[in-house]
Amino acid sequence: MVARVWSLMRFLIKGSVAGGAVYLVYDQELLGPSDKSEAALRKAEEVVPPAMYQLSQYVCQQTGLEMPQLPAPPKINFPNFRDSWNSGIISVMAALSVAPTKAREYSKEGWEYVKEHSK
Repeated sequence: MVARVWSLMRFLIKGSVAGGAVYLVYDQELLGPSDKSEAALRKAEEVVPPAMYQLSQYVCQQTGLEMPQLPAPPKINFPNFRDSWNSGIISVMAALSVAPTKAREYSKEGWEYVKEHSK
């Protein structure tokens, strides 16, 4: 009985985290225009490092351990990053769109090769 309750709790926690991530992406309009995504990334760059520093200070105070100072995150040039990201997505989608045709062609060539060499 405990194992079933534990697995149900794990499922609910994972579902909640996934649902929260989907809600956050929808709420921040990250899948919309690229200017909204850039604004969200800039906001995250401003908010996350101080939050991580505060968390590390809290952990140090509670545990008595000292954490080394983390290096500063690298700066990203947004226009180049956006162009690279978009070209990567376009390449992946183009490959996925021709994948069934190419698979059929390659399997046909393979079948012909096997037929020729099995005689």
